[in-house]
Amino acid sequence: MSVLVVGASAAGLTTVEALRREGYREPITVLGAEWHPPYDRPPLSKQFLCGDWDEARTRLRPDTMLSALEAEFVLGDSAIAFDAGARTVATASGRELTADAVVIATGLTPRRLPGPDLEGVHVLRTLDDAAALRKDLAQAERVVIVGDGVLGAEIAATARKLGLAVTMAGPQAVPLESQLGPAVGGMLADLHAAAGVELRLGTAVTGLTDLDGRVTGVRLADGDVLPVDVVVVALGAAPATSWLEGSGLRLDNGVVCDAYCRAADGVYAAGDVARWRHEDSLLRLENRTNATEQAICVASNILGDEQAYRPIPYFWTDQFAVKIQVHGRPSADAEVTVAEGNIADGRFVAHYRRADRLVAVLGWNLPKQTRVHREHLVHA
Repeated sequence: MSVLVVGASAAGLTTVEALRREGYREPITVLGAEWHPPYDRPPLSKQFLCGDWDEARTRLRPDTMLSALEAEFVLGDSAIAFDAGARTVATASGRELTADAVVIATGLTPRRLPGPDLEGVHVLRTLDDAAALRKDLAQAERVVIVGDGVLGAEIAATARKLGLAVTMAGPQAVPLESQLGPAVGGMLADLHAAAGVELRLGTAVTGLTDLDGRVTGVRLADGDVLPVDVVVVALGAAPATSWLEGSGLRLDNGVVCDAYCRAADGVYAAGDVARWRHEDSLLRLENRTNATEQAICVASNILGDEQAYRPIPYFWTDQFAVKIQVHGRPSADAEVTVAEGNIADGRFVAHYRRADRLVAVLGWNLPKQTRVHREHLVHA
C-alpha cells in the first residue's frame, strides 16, 4: 500500500512521522506547493517577523530527520486537480501521482481585500509572505492591520515591538470578541492600547488609497482615511479546496469527512482544511495543535486502527508579555467566570459556560494552572 500526502505542512509531516512510528514501511510521497521543507507557522507572526528567528529556525525538522523518514518530498509543485475514485492527483508541472491512500493537508488560503494588487499590502500565511512583510516593515513608519482576530492582534504586537506606529482596524468592538467574548476581548484591547496600538475597531474597512500603485491609506466606513506605509490584511482564511472542485469529494467550508477524518474510500483530510463529523455537527479547527493531533488519528485510521477523532480543541496566542491559552470551544455568548487567580494581577484562569455546562478554559499568564483546569473539560 502506498500513501500520498498533499501538503508539506505540519499536518502533512505529522502524518508521515506517525505512519513510520507505527511501523509502516511502504512508499510515502509528500507533495508541497512551496519550495520550503515543512516549517512551523505560529512563529511567522512573532519570532520570525520581528527578526529574532531566521528561516532555518522555523523548520519543523532538520534535513537529517526528513531523510530518515524515507519519504519522497516533491516540493514547489501545486496540486491542481484530484480524482477521488482513482486517488490520482494532477500537479501544476504536469505530474500525475496515484496512491492507495491520499491525505489532504493543504491548509488555508488567506482572504484579501477586493481591488487591485498594490505594493505595500500584505497577507501572512506562508514563510515567503512573512519574509516579504518583514522586509517592508523594516522601511516603514506606519502600519495598519486590517483584522482584529488572533493573527491581526499578534502582528500588531510584533509591529509595535519593532517601533512602528500601529493601527488595528476591524469590525469587532474589541479584538477576538467572536472567539473569546467581550470581557477578555476588552482586556486585549486595553493591553494593545497601553502598548501604543491605535484601535479603530467597530468600523469596517471599505478600501485602500494608493499613489502610482503603492498603498497610501486605508479607508474606513465612517469616512476616515488612515495614512499608511504598509497594510497587513488579516481577515481570516478559507480552506484551500479549489483544486478539489469536481473531484467527487464533498466540499463545504473544507473537505467534509466522517468521524474518522475519511472523505471517501482511501481519502482522508487533516489540519485546517478538514471538516469532520464531531458529535452532532461538522467541525473545522484552525490551530497548530489540531494539525498534529488530527494527523496522528488519520495515520492510525490508514493503518486500520479505526478511531474517531474527538479532540479537546486547544490554541494559544502570545501578545506583548501575555500568553493566552484556550482549551475547549469558547464563544462570545458564554458566561465567563474567574476560577483561579485574579484579573488585577494579570494572571488568572477563566471558565466559559453555556447552559450551565463547562465548554472552555482560558488561561492568562497561568500556563500550569490552565492545564490543570483542562481536566474539568475532560469530565464535563
